Amino acid sequence: MNKRILLPVDDSDQTHRAAEVAFELFSDIGLVLIHVINPAEAGFTTEAAIPNFPENWYEQQESNAETIFDDVESEAEEYGIEVERVLKLGQPARTIVDHIETADIDHVVMGSHGRQGVSRILLGSVAETVLRRSTVPVTVVR
Repeated sequence: MNKRILLPVDDSDQTHRAAEVAFELFSDIGLVLIHVINPAEAGFTTEAAIPNFPENWYEQQESNAETIFDDVESEAEEYGIEVERVLKLGQPARTIVDHIETADIDHVVMGSHGRQGVSRILLGSVAETVLRRSTVPVTVVR
């Protein structure tokens, strides 16, 4: 049985480095790409705690995700690796951890944005949260 490796993707350089590590470490894998669209990035109105989505915001995010998927998938083809695409809406760390638990994932390889100090405390770290909460091994690539 092939292992299923989860690769969270965004438009960062760390995503491509994590992908290269996954391709090199796991030669016989089922690679699952996941991109999480975070509704918090759309903004909120000052009068209510409901999102104030700009027109076509979700469609733009979905299109950006497809571009990211296409880029990583073309890299995977060079290694003869087929990929599965998963697009979800939610808080990234929580959504990734939930997907690990429900999708028969054996290992996670993900990039870290390398934040340190105050910015890491204020902004949090998706990679750190996934690392702490994952029920499977996680490789974080910097």
